[in-house]
Amino acid sequence: MLLFNSVVISVVVMIILCLFKLNVLISILIAAMTAGLVSGMSLGDTMNTLIGGMGGNAETALSYVLLGSLAVAVNKSGLASILAKKISNIIGGKKYVFLLLLAFIGCFSQNLIPVHIAYIPILIPPLLLLMNKLKIDRRAVACALTFGLKAPYIVLPVGFGLIFHGIISAEMNKSGILVATSDVAKVLWFPGIGMLIGLFVAIFITYSKPRKYDDIEVNFLQKFDDEDLKMTSKHWSVLIAAISAFVIQVITKSLPLGALGALIIIFVSRAVKFNEIDELLDGGIKIMGLIAFIMLVASGYGDVLRKTGAVESLVSSLSLMVNGSKILGAGLMLLVGLVVTMGIGSSFGTIPIIAAIYCPLSIELGFSPLATIILIGVAAALGDAGSPASDSTLGPTSGLNVDGQHDHIWDTCVPTFLHYNIPLIIFGIIGSMIF
Repeated sequence: MLLFNSVVISVVVMIILCLFKLNVLISILIAAMTAGLVSGMSLGDTMNTLIGGMGGNAETALSYVLLGSLAVAVNKSGLASILAKKISNIIGGKKYVFLLLLAFIGCFSQNLIPVHIAYIPILIPPLLLLMNKLKIDRRAVACALTFGLKAPYIVLPVGFGLIFHGIISAEMNKSGILVATSDVAKVLWFPGIGMLIGLFVAIFITYSKPRKYDDIEVNFLQKFDDEDLKMTSKHWSVLIAAISAFVIQVITKSLPLGALGALIIIFVSRAVKFNEIDELLDGGIKIMGLIAFIMLVASGYGDVLRKTGAVESLVSSLSLMVNGSKILGAGLMLLVGLVVTMGIGSSFGTIPIIAAIYCPLSIELGFSPLATIILIGVAAALGDAGSPASDSTLGPTSGLNVDGQHDHIWDTCVPTFLHYNIPLIIFGIIGSMIF
Protein backbone atom coordinates (compact mmCIF):
# COMPACT_ATOMS: atom_id res chain seq x y z
CA MET A 1 0.00 0.00 0.00
CA LEU A 2 1.09 3.54 -0.73
CA LEU A 3 0.71 4.63 2.89
CA PHE A 4 3.24 2.01 4.04
CA ASN A 5 5.81 2.85 1.39
CA SER A 6 9.09 3.88 3.00
CA VAL A 7 9.38 7.01 0.83
CA VAL A 8 5.92 8.18 1.84
CA ILE A 9 6.57 7.49 5.52
CA SER A 10 9.95 9.20 5.39
CA VAL A 11 8.69 12.35 3.64
CA VAL A 12 5.72 12.61 6.02
CA VAL A 13 8.11 12.34 8.98
CA MET A 14 10.30 15.10 7.51
CA ILE A 15 7.32 17.39 6.88
CA ILE A 16 5.85 16.88 10.35
CA LEU A 17 9.19 17.52 12.07
CA CYS A 18 9.76 20.66 10.01
CA LEU A 19 6.25 21.96 10.72
CA PHE A 20 6.98 21.57 14.43
CA LYS A 21 10.03 23.76 13.81
CA LEU A 22 12.68 21.12 14.37
CA ASN A 23 15.85 22.20 12.57
CA VAL A 24 15.60 21.32 8.86
CA LEU A 25 18.98 19.58 8.84
CA ILE A 26 18.05 17.32 11.77
CA SER A 27 14.61 16.68 10.25
CA ILE A 28 16.18 15.46 6.99
CA LEU A 29 18.62 13.21 8.85
CA ILE A 30 15.82 11.63 10.91
CA ALA A 31 13.72 11.21 7.75
CA ALA A 32 16.63 9.48 6.03
CA MET A 33 17.11 7.09 8.95
CA THR A 34 13.37 6.40 8.90
CA ALA A 35 13.44 5.55 5.18
CA GLY A 36 16.33 3.16 5.69
CA LEU A 37 14.82 1.37 8.69
CA VAL A 38 11.36 0.99 7.11
CA SER A 39 12.91 -0.46 3.94
CA GLY A 40 15.03 -2.95 5.92
CA MET A 41 18.41 -1.21 5.73
CA SER A 42 20.55 -1.03 8.85
CA LEU A 43 21.27 2.32 10.46
CA GLY A 44 24.93 1.97 9.52
CA ASP A 45 24.18 1.25 5.86
CA THR A 46 21.68 4.10 5.77
CA MET A 47 24.17 6.58 7.19
CA ASN A 48 26.93 5.36 4.85
CA THR A 49 24.59 5.75 1.87
CA LEU A 50 23.65 9.26 3.00
CA ILE A 51 27.27 10.31 3.47
CA GLY A 52 28.29 8.74 0.17
CA GLY A 53 25.54 10.61 -1.64
CA MET A 54 26.33 14.02 -0.17
CA GLY A 55 28.83 14.67 -2.95
CA GLY A 56 25.97 14.97 -5.42
CA ASN A 57 25.41 18.55 -4.31
CA ALA A 58 29.05 19.37 -3.50
CA GLU A 59 29.37 21.85 -6.37
CA THR A 60 26.13 23.54 -5.35
CA ALA A 61 27.20 23.79 -1.71
CA LEU A 62 30.58 25.29 -2.62
CA SER A 63 28.83 27.73 -4.95
CA TYR A 64 26.54 28.90 -2.16
CA VAL A 65 29.38 29.61 0.27
CA LEU A 66 31.42 31.49 -2.35
CA LEU A 67 28.37 33.40 -3.57
CA GLY A 68 27.55 34.27 0.04
CA SER A 69 31.03 35.78 0.35
CA LEU A 70 30.47 37.67 -2.91
CA ALA A 71 27.17 38.96 -1.53
CA VAL A 72 28.95 40.25 1.58
CA ALA A 73 31.56 41.98 -0.60
CA VAL A 74 28.89 43.62 -2.76
CA ASN A 75 26.99 44.82 0.29
CA LYS A 76 30.13 45.98 2.06
CA SER A 77 31.18 48.08 -0.93
CA GLY A 78 27.84 49.89 -0.99
CA LEU A 79 26.97 48.73 -4.53
CA ALA A 80 23.92 46.81 -3.27
CA SER A 81 22.76 49.92 -1.40
CA ILE A 82 23.00 51.95 -4.61
CA LEU A 83 20.91 49.33 -6.41
CA ALA A 84 18.40 49.23 -3.54
CA LYS A 85 18.08 53.03 -3.65
CA LYS A 86 17.56 52.97 -7.43
CA ILE A 87 14.80 50.38 -7.02
CA SER A 88 13.28 52.41 -4.17
CA ASN A 89 13.22 55.54 -6.34
CA ILE A 90 11.62 53.64 -9.22
CA ILE A 91 8.78 52.02 -7.28
CA GLY A 92 8.16 54.73 -4.68
CA GLY A 93 5.48 53.40 -2.32
CA LYS A 94 3.95 50.94 -4.78
CA LYS A 95 4.38 47.63 -3.00
CA TYR A 96 2.62 45.57 -5.67
CA VAL A 97 4.93 46.97 -8.34
CA PHE A 98 7.84 46.03 -6.05
CA LEU A 99 6.64 42.43 -5.62
CA LEU A 100 6.00 41.92 -9.34
CA LEU A 101 9.41 43.43 -10.10
CA LEU A 102 11.07 40.87 -7.81
CA ALA A 103 9.27 38.04 -9.60
CA PHE A 104 10.30 39.53 -12.97
CA ILE A 105 13.96 39.84 -11.92
CA GLY A 106 13.85 36.27 -10.61
CA CYS A 107 12.78 35.02 -14.04
CA PHE A 108 16.01 36.41 -15.51
CA SER A 109 18.01 34.35 -13.00
CA GLN A 110 16.83 31.13 -14.67
CA ASN A 111 17.09 32.07 -18.32
CA LEU A 112 18.66 35.33 -19.48
CA ILE A 113 21.39 35.32 -16.81
CA PRO A 114 21.27 31.77 -15.39
CA VAL A 115 22.67 32.35 -11.90
CA HIS A 116 19.71 30.68 -10.12
CA ILE A 117 19.55 31.81 -6.46
CA ALA A 118 22.92 33.60 -6.54
CA TYR A 119 21.33 37.04 -6.85
CA ILE A 120 19.09 36.69 -3.77
CA PRO A 121 21.65 37.17 -0.95
CA ILE A 122 23.04 40.13 -2.91
CA LEU A 123 19.81 41.93 -3.82
CA ILE A 124 17.32 41.14 -1.04
CA PRO A 125 19.09 42.07 2.25
CA PRO A 126 19.58 45.75 1.29
CA LEU A 127 15.88 45.91 0.36
CA LEU A 128 14.59 44.68 3.73
CA LEU A 129 14.35 48.19 5.17
CA LEU A 130 12.29 49.26 2.16
CA MET A 131 10.03 46.22 2.64
CA ASN A 132 9.65 47.14 6.32
CA LYS A 133 8.75 50.71 5.38
CA LEU A 134 6.09 49.50 2.94
CA LYS A 135 4.93 46.91 5.51
CA ILE A 136 5.19 44.16 2.92
CA ASP A 137 4.46 40.65 4.18
CA ARG A 138 7.65 38.72 3.49
CA ARG A 139 5.60 35.63 2.70
CA ALA A 140 4.48 37.47 -0.44
CA VAL A 141 8.12 38.22 -1.23
CA ALA A 142 9.00 34.53 -0.77
CA CYS A 143 6.23 33.59 -3.21
CA ALA A 144 7.46 36.18 -5.72
CA LEU A 145 11.05 34.93 -5.47
CA THR A 146 10.08 31.25 -5.73
CA PHE A 147 7.92 32.02 -8.77
CA GLY A 148 10.95 33.60 -10.43
CA LEU A 149 13.09 30.59 -9.56
CA LYS A 150 10.62 27.93 -10.67
CA ALA A 151 8.12 29.06 -13.32
CA PRO A 152 10.71 29.98 -16.01
CA TYR A 153 12.42 26.57 -16.11
CA ILE A 154 9.01 24.90 -16.40
CA VAL A 155 7.71 27.13 -19.18
CA LEU A 156 10.62 28.65 -21.13
CA PRO A 157 13.07 26.50 -23.15
CA VAL A 158 16.14 28.65 -22.46
CA GLY A 159 18.77 28.57 -19.71
CA PHE A 160 17.82 26.13 -16.97
CA GLY A 161 14.52 25.65 -18.79
CA LEU A 162 16.28 24.19 -21.80
CA ILE A 163 18.05 21.71 -19.52
CA PHE A 164 14.75 20.76 -17.83
CA HIS A 165 12.96 20.32 -21.16
CA GLY A 166 15.90 18.39 -22.57
CA ILE A 167 15.89 15.90 -19.68
CA ILE A 168 12.14 15.32 -20.09
CA SER A 169 12.56 14.70 -23.82
CA ALA A 170 15.58 12.43 -23.39
CA GLU A 171 14.02 10.30 -20.65
CA MET A 172 10.73 9.92 -22.55
CA ASN A 173 12.63 8.81 -25.65
CA LYS A 174 14.48 6.22 -23.55
CA SER A 175 11.13 4.92 -22.31
CA GLY A 176 9.55 4.49 -25.74
CA ILE A 177 7.66 7.77 -26.29
CA LEU A 178 9.41 9.75 -29.02
CA VAL A 179 9.20 13.51 -28.51
CA ALA A 180 11.44 16.42 -29.48
CA THR A 181 12.74 18.90 -26.93
CA SER A 182 10.73 21.58 -28.74
CA ASP A 183 7.52 19.62 -28.03
CA VAL A 184 7.92 20.16 -24.28
CA ALA A 185 7.45 23.93 -24.48
CA LYS A 186 4.29 23.43 -26.55
CA VAL A 187 2.37 22.24 -23.49
CA LEU A 188 4.21 23.21 -20.28
CA TRP A 189 3.02 26.82 -20.71
CA PHE A 190 -0.37 25.58 -19.51
CA PRO A 191 0.62 24.61 -15.93
CA GLY A 192 2.67 27.81 -15.98
CA ILE A 193 -0.64 29.71 -16.07
CA GLY A 194 -1.55 27.95 -12.83
CA MET A 195 1.64 29.21 -11.19
CA LEU A 196 0.93 32.75 -12.42
CA ILE A 197 -2.52 32.60 -10.85
CA GLY A 198 -0.93 31.34 -7.62
CA LEU A 199 1.48 34.29 -7.65
CA PHE A 200 -1.35 36.81 -8.10
CA VAL A 201 -3.41 35.20 -5.33
CA ALA A 202 -0.43 35.32 -2.94
CA ILE A 203 0.44 38.95 -3.71
CA PHE A 204 -2.99 40.54 -4.11
CA ILE A 205 -5.11 38.45 -1.74
CA THR A 206 -3.49 36.06 0.75
CA TYR A 207 -0.57 38.23 1.88
CA SER A 208 -1.80 41.66 0.85
CA LYS A 209 -2.40 42.94 4.38
CA PRO A 210 0.36 45.07 5.99
CA ARG A 211 2.75 43.20 8.28
CA LYS A 212 5.11 44.95 10.65
CA TYR A 213 8.77 44.02 11.03
CA ASP A 214 11.43 45.59 13.21
CA ASP A 215 14.31 47.50 11.63
CA ILE A 216 17.14 45.27 12.84
CA GLU A 217 20.71 46.12 11.96
CA VAL A 218 22.48 43.35 10.04
CA ASN A 219 26.23 43.05 10.62
CA PHE A 220 27.36 42.81 7.01
CA LEU A 221 24.95 45.51 5.79
CA GLN A 222 26.67 48.85 6.07
CA LYS A 223 24.80 52.15 6.28
CA PHE A 224 25.68 54.78 3.71
CA ASP A 225 24.76 58.44 3.38
CA ASP A 226 23.26 59.70 0.13
CA GLU A 227 26.57 61.27 -0.89
CA ASP A 228 28.25 57.87 -0.44
CA LEU A 229 25.77 56.26 -2.82
CA LYS A 230 27.52 57.45 -5.96
CA MET A 231 29.39 55.15 -8.29
CA THR A 232 33.14 55.25 -7.57
CA SER A 233 36.06 53.17 -8.84
CA LYS A 234 35.46 50.77 -5.98
CA HIS A 235 31.84 50.24 -7.01
CA TRP A 236 32.82 49.77 -10.66
CA SER A 237 35.37 47.14 -9.62
CA VAL A 238 32.74 45.21 -7.69
CA LEU A 239 30.27 45.54 -10.57
CA ILE A 240 32.87 44.23 -13.03
CA ALA A 241 33.54 41.35 -10.63
CA ALA A 242 29.83 40.48 -10.47
CA ILE A 243 29.56 40.55 -14.28
CA SER A 244 32.73 38.44 -14.49
CA ALA A 245 31.11 35.83 -12.25
CA PHE A 246 28.36 35.44 -14.84
CA VAL A 247 30.75 35.40 -17.82
CA ILE A 248 33.10 32.85 -16.23
CA GLN A 249 30.14 30.66 -15.30
CA VAL A 250 28.82 30.69 -18.87
CA ILE A 251 32.25 29.93 -20.37
CA THR A 252 33.34 27.24 -17.91
CA LYS A 253 29.86 25.90 -16.98
CA SER A 254 31.00 26.18 -13.36
CA LEU A 255 29.29 28.46 -10.86
CA PRO A 256 32.00 27.98 -8.17
CA LEU A 257 34.66 29.10 -10.68
CA GLY A 258 32.57 32.14 -11.53
CA ALA A 259 32.17 33.12 -7.88
CA LEU A 260 35.87 32.49 -7.15
CA GLY A 261 36.89 34.58 -10.15
CA ALA A 262 34.68 37.45 -8.97
CA LEU A 263 36.21 37.34 -5.48
CA ILE A 264 39.74 37.37 -6.92
CA ILE A 265 38.89 40.45 -9.00
CA ILE A 266 37.52 42.19 -5.90
CA PHE A 267 40.68 41.39 -3.91
CA VAL A 268 43.12 42.32 -6.70
CA SER A 269 41.35 45.62 -7.40
CA ARG A 270 41.42 46.33 -3.65
CA ALA A 271 37.70 47.06 -3.65
CA VAL A 272 37.93 45.06 -0.43
CA LYS A 273 41.08 45.27 1.63
CA PHE A 274 43.33 42.21 1.97
CA ASN A 275 42.89 42.08 5.76
CA GLU A 276 39.09 41.88 5.30
CA ILE A 277 39.14 38.63 3.32
CA ASP A 278 38.56 36.46 6.38
CA GLU A 279 35.62 38.67 7.33
CA LEU A 280 34.06 38.17 3.90
CA LEU A 281 34.40 34.40 3.99
CA ASP A 282 33.05 34.27 7.55
CA GLY A 283 30.09 36.36 6.42
CA GLY A 284 29.51 34.13 3.43
CA ILE A 285 29.50 31.03 5.61
CA LYS A 286 27.19 32.73 8.09
CA ILE A 287 24.48 33.60 5.57
CA MET A 288 24.84 30.60 3.22
CA GLY A 289 26.75 27.92 5.13
CA LEU A 290 23.71 26.21 6.68
CA ILE A 291 21.89 26.22 3.36
CA ALA A 292 24.96 24.74 1.67
CA PHE A 293 25.15 21.94 4.21
CA ILE A 294 21.41 21.28 3.97
CA MET A 295 21.88 20.81 0.21
CA LEU A 296 24.67 18.31 0.87
CA VAL A 297 22.54 16.29 3.29
CA ALA A 298 19.53 16.54 0.97
CA SER A 299 21.58 14.95 -1.80
CA GLY A 300 22.49 12.10 0.52
CA TYR A 301 18.84 11.77 1.55
CA GLY A 302 17.90 11.44 -2.12
CA ASP A 303 20.41 8.60 -2.47
CA VAL A 304 18.91 6.82 0.53
CA LEU A 305 15.42 7.08 -1.00
CA ARG A 306 16.71 5.68 -4.30
CA LYS A 307 18.59 2.79 -2.66
CA THR A 308 15.49 1.65 -0.76
CA GLY A 309 13.86 0.82 -4.12
CA ALA A 310 10.66 2.25 -2.71
CA VAL A 311 10.41 5.02 -5.31
CA GLU A 312 10.02 2.50 -8.12
CA SER A 313 7.50 0.42 -6.15
CA LEU A 314 5.61 3.59 -5.26
CA VAL A 315 5.25 4.57 -8.90
CA SER A 316 4.63 0.98 -10.07
CA SER A 317 1.76 0.55 -7.63
CA LEU A 318 -0.12 3.28 -9.47
CA SER A 319 -1.00 0.92 -12.33
CA LEU A 320 -2.78 -1.35 -9.86
CA MET A 321 -4.84 1.49 -8.39
CA VAL A 322 -6.02 3.53 -11.38
CA ASN A 323 -8.09 0.69 -12.90
CA GLY A 324 -7.99 2.31 -16.34
CA SER A 325 -9.22 5.73 -15.18
CA LYS A 326 -7.28 8.52 -16.92
CA ILE A 327 -8.26 11.27 -14.52
CA LEU A 328 -7.49 9.11 -11.46
CA GLY A 329 -4.23 8.03 -13.04
CA ALA A 330 -3.23 11.64 -13.72
CA GLY A 331 -4.06 12.69 -10.17
CA LEU A 332 -2.12 9.82 -8.58
CA MET A 333 0.89 10.37 -10.86
CA LEU A 334 1.09 13.99 -9.81
CA LEU A 335 0.69 13.18 -6.12
CA VAL A 336 3.48 10.61 -6.31
CA GLY A 337 5.66 13.20 -8.05
CA LEU A 338 4.89 15.62 -5.22
CA VAL A 339 6.01 13.09 -2.60
CA VAL A 340 9.17 12.11 -4.45
CA THR A 341 10.28 15.69 -5.17
CA MET A 342 9.48 16.84 -1.63
CA GLY A 343 11.93 14.20 -0.46
CA ILE A 344 14.66 14.56 -3.06
CA GLY A 345 14.28 18.34 -3.37
CA SER A 346 15.26 18.37 -7.05
CA SER A 347 12.86 18.61 -10.00
CA PHE A 348 15.67 17.82 -12.44
CA GLY A 349 16.79 14.75 -10.45
CA THR A 350 13.23 13.43 -10.19
CA ILE A 351 12.57 13.16 -13.95
CA PRO A 352 14.66 10.02 -14.66
CA ILE A 353 13.09 8.26 -11.68
CA ILE A 354 9.45 8.81 -12.67
CA ALA A 355 9.71 8.88 -16.48
CA ALA A 356 10.70 5.19 -16.68
CA ILE A 357 7.42 4.18 -15.03
CA TYR A 358 5.12 7.00 -16.12
CA CYS A 359 5.70 6.44 -19.84
CA PRO A 360 4.47 2.80 -19.95
CA LEU A 361 1.58 3.74 -17.63
CA SER A 362 0.62 6.68 -19.85
CA ILE A 363 0.61 4.43 -22.92
CA GLU A 364 -1.55 1.90 -21.05
CA LEU A 365 -4.04 4.59 -20.02
CA GLY A 366 -4.15 6.15 -23.47
CA PHE A 367 -2.47 9.50 -22.75
CA SER A 368 -1.04 11.31 -25.76
CA PRO A 369 2.69 12.14 -25.88
CA LEU A 370 1.89 15.82 -25.14
CA ALA A 371 -0.27 14.84 -22.17
CA THR A 372 2.54 12.62 -20.92
CA ILE A 373 4.93 15.58 -21.15
CA ILE A 374 2.61 17.56 -18.88
CA LEU A 375 2.32 14.70 -16.38
CA ILE A 376 6.08 14.14 -16.18
CA GLY A 377 6.98 17.85 -16.19
CA VAL A 378 4.46 18.82 -13.52
CA ALA A 379 5.09 15.69 -11.42
CA ALA A 380 8.81 16.51 -11.39
CA ALA A 381 8.27 20.19 -10.60
CA LEU A 382 5.76 19.53 -7.82
CA GLY A 383 7.34 19.75 -4.40
CA ASP A 384 10.23 21.93 -5.53
CA ALA A 385 8.15 24.76 -4.11
CA GLY A 386 7.42 23.81 -0.52
CA SER A 387 10.23 21.33 0.05
CA PRO A 388 12.40 22.27 3.06
CA ALA A 389 15.43 20.94 1.19
CA SER A 390 14.88 22.70 -2.16
CA ASP A 391 17.00 25.64 -3.27
CA SER A 392 13.76 27.21 -4.55
CA THR A 393 12.79 27.68 -0.90
CA LEU A 394 16.22 27.85 0.74
CA GLY A 395 17.25 30.66 -1.62
CA PRO A 396 14.44 33.08 -0.66
CA THR A 397 14.93 32.31 3.02
CA SER A 398 18.65 33.09 2.76
CA GLY A 399 17.83 36.65 1.76
CA LEU A 400 14.72 37.28 3.83
CA ASN A 401 15.99 35.90 7.12
CA VAL A 402 19.29 37.77 7.47
CA ASP A 403 17.70 39.77 10.30
CA GLY A 404 16.10 36.69 11.92
CA GLN A 405 12.48 37.68 11.22
CA HIS A 406 11.54 35.14 8.55
CA ASP A 407 10.84 31.47 9.32
CA HIS A 408 11.94 29.01 6.65
CA ILE A 409 9.07 26.56 7.10
CA TRP A 410 6.06 28.74 7.92
CA ASP A 411 7.05 31.85 5.95
CA THR A 412 8.61 30.25 2.85
CA CYS A 413 7.80 26.53 2.51
CA VAL A 414 4.13 26.54 3.52
CA PRO A 415 3.13 29.64 1.47
CA THR A 416 4.95 28.48 -1.66
CA PHE A 417 3.57 24.95 -1.26
CA LEU A 418 -0.02 26.21 -1.12
CA HIS A 419 0.22 28.79 -3.89
CA TYR A 420 2.16 26.74 -6.45
CA ASN A 421 1.72 23.03 -5.84
CA ILE A 422 -2.08 23.17 -5.67
CA PRO A 423 -2.43 25.13 -8.97
CA LEU A 424 0.14 22.86 -10.62
CA ILE A 425 -1.86 19.75 -9.67
CA ILE A 426 -5.13 21.28 -10.92
CA PHE A 427 -3.68 22.54 -14.20
CA GLY A 428 -1.62 19.37 -14.62
CA ILE A 429 -4.74 17.19 -14.46
CA ILE A 430 -6.73 19.48 -16.76
CA GLY A 431 -3.81 19.71 -19.19
CA SER A 432 -3.42 15.95 -19.38
CA MET A 433 -7.09 15.68 -20.31
CA ILE A 434 -7.16 18.32 -23.08
CA PHE A 435 -3.82 17.83 -24.84
